[in-house]
Amino acid sequence: MPPKISLFSLVLLVVAAIDSIRNLPATALFGSSVIFFFILAAIVFLIPLSMLAAELSSRYPDHGGVFHWVRHAFGEKVALFAIWLQWINTMVWYPTILSFIAGTAAYLYDPTLAQSRGFLMAIILIVFWGLTLLNFKGVHVSVKLNAVCAMLGLMIPMTLLIALGIAWMVSDQPLQIQFGVRELFPSLAGAENWVSLIAIMSSFLGMELAGVHVTDIHNPQKNFPKAMGISVVLLLSTMILGALSIAVVIPRGQIHLVDGIMQTFTQFLAAFHLAWLIPILTLLIIVGSIGGMINWLISPAKGLLQAAEYQFLPRYFTQVNRQGVPTRLLIVQAVLVSLFSLLITFTPSINAFYWFLTDLSTELYMIMYVVLFMAALKLGRPKGVGAYQIPKGLRHLVCWLGICGACLTIIVGYFPPTGINVGSALHYALWIGVGNLVLIAPVLLLKRR
Repeated sequence: MPPKISLFSLVLLVVAAIDSIRNLPATALFGSSVIFFFILAAIVFLIPLSMLAAELSSRYPDHGGVFHWVRHAFGEKVALFAIWLQWINTMVWYPTILSFIAGTAAYLYDPTLAQSRGFLMAIILIVFWGLTLLNFKGVHVSVKLNAVCAMLGLMIPMTLLIALGIAWMVSDQPLQIQFGVRELFPSLAGAENWVSLIAIMSSFLGMELAGVHVTDIHNPQKNFPKAMGISVVLLLSTMILGALSIAVVIPRGQIHLVDGIMQTFTQFLAAFHLAWLIPILTLLIIVGSIGGMINWLISPAKGLLQAAEYQFLPRYFTQVNRQGVPTRLLIVQAVLVSLFSLLITFTPSINAFYWFLTDLSTELYMIMYVVLFMAALKLGRPKGVGAYQIPKGLRHLVCWLGICGACLTIIVGYFPPTGINVGSALHYALWIGVGNLVLIAPVLLLKRR
């Protein structure tokens, strides 16, 4: 029997999959107001989602994941719809983190390559297909590699980024943002401020993903809720401080979404006469980003495999190898990601490519979360099962906060960001709407065989 996933490994699995340093440049665009929006997003989404994932994993310790959770509430067809949204959104999301890896890798040779579409495309394909083949070896290999990558490539760069940001603020260096009351509590009248929720919410996607590994977790009814609580604290603290570290040193209009992290480190290290660290940091960040992708590669595919096993997909896709990995679904993923990555050749800029795909993937995921929170309302409070239950007086509030947070994000996702050339507001909204329809339509045609 393969070894169980420990509490420490589970926390690393969740944090490494979500607490990606790559998200920080997009959130840094909104300056000191990012503190307000992160706290708001935590209240209406991150905390409710983590509590819900903990309860559902405790309630159904034998079969975890979105498909089974929604199936118990609404049946198999709605469960298929939910797991499809979780899976297809990752097909849109992968090119964003892959372009971040490629943009970071450019600093090993020539930073200007971070704005080269051909270079980004080549690295995207090489890395994703390589990781796809690596995942054929099974979830336990992935978890071990994930832990190592998280330690080296996430915690070290994130800690250094925050430390340099603090050092910059306490020194005589110029600050690109202010921390007055007006900046910390922005006006909510304009849509441009609400757009920041897209970048922030996209940073929280996937808290429930570890649920598909519930049968592989040591003492899941106790360790899963603990892991969720620890992860929330780590995520909020590192994301807020990391985003501010970028915002204080890079003017808003000059932040690159693809290579903004290395752009920031380059300026920090040059100012503090530590430029020799740049190649080392580049390698560490690449390692950390690859580690963060590993769980994302296999978890949604395992969720879709559950739907395939209920005969909603051809039997061809139910095949797993000796390690229990749905290899054929992973190959389909790799093909789709390769196709989505071609969008880089049609967008006005690299930043536009990155933001559009981030927005579209967040839209799809939020629709799934609406279904998931509604399923929790339908299921009601668990009785005598599991070690964790959402406090009795808070359960409905938690679910409705999650639904409202997800719906709000869906609405603001149709507004274009300021400072990024994505075309007119009307055209942008149309592209987001068409993207949602095209990617949701296939699941409506699937029927049980």
